[in-house]
Amino acid sequence: MGALSYLRRKYTRDLTGVDVAVTGIPFDSATSNRPGARFGPRGICAASTEVASLDGFPFNFNPFDHLSVVDYGDVWLDYGYPQNLVEKVEKHADTILKQGTSLLSFGGDHFVTYPLLRSHHKIHGPISLIHFDAHSDTWDDDGERLDHGSMFWGPREDIIVLEK
Repeated sequence: MGALSYLRRKYTRDLTGVDVAVTGIPFDSATSNRPGARFGPRGICAASTEVASLDGFPFNFNPFDHLSVVDYGDVWLDYGYPQNLVEKVEKHADTILKQGTSLLSFGGDHFVTYPLLRSHHKIHGPISLIHFDAHSDTWDDDGERLDHGSMFWGPREDIIVLEK
């Protein structure tokens, strides 16, 4: 059956000549009342194997003829230390982005976006976020709390935030 990698791409941490590294962030401890998003990266990889060998890409070409894409594996998180999530995800993303490789990440809950934005900002400077969802993820908070609904609302000095 082969390894359960994203679109059956090669598992590797060697990013030499790689255009896109796919990584998972299996975390959902910052969400309220909806656990299970930690299984998202595994579910996406499992579903992707169904289409990995299809000739019928909707673009009339195989994107892997033009891009080198690898499965970099998941961010390793110790669930006994959730306070380390931002540092762990940001460091993981930094490692990929600093090599000039684009990053495609699959989460967990929305909170994983926060350290990813910080990492991308270090490489690319000011960036914008367009977030599509069925509900608002811009909860007002005290400026200290970080969860899946508050990290897109400011004030925050470490990322550029939406204006109220």
